[in-house]
Amino acid sequence: MLKKIRLELGRTPDRPEGDPNVAYEIVAPLDRSGHLDAEAWKTHRADCIIAHLRPGLPVEKGALLHRRGNVWAFSYRPGTEDDEPLFKLDSHQFVVGEYVSITGHDGAQKPYKVVSVTNL
Repeated sequence: MLKKIRLELGRTPDRPEGDPNVAYEIVAPLDRSGHLDAEAWKTHRADCIIAHLRPGLPVEKGALLHRRGNVWAFSYRPGTEDDEPLFKLDSHQFVVGEYVSITGHDGAQKPYKVVSVTNL
């Protein structure tokens, strides 16, 4: 049930071709249709990790969180100040070729393309 998901930065005004070097790698439970599975997350919460990859910066590691209202976020430290909310992630499918939106630390929402989903 746990999958390793790789997201790469999609097209943005400053990167019209996207950027495969700006990426997230996520370990998360997905259901058969490719949606995040909140019930399985409860069981595998400690295994649901993320890594934010950016050129010239250390890999930022954190956790995938699920909150009330079916809201998902990436968190790197205790508290919510550094959390990266994920726009309507409960309704997005993690299927190769699909896009998800992530609001970074800078407050900017950016598109990320699902480039791989593999079994763990």
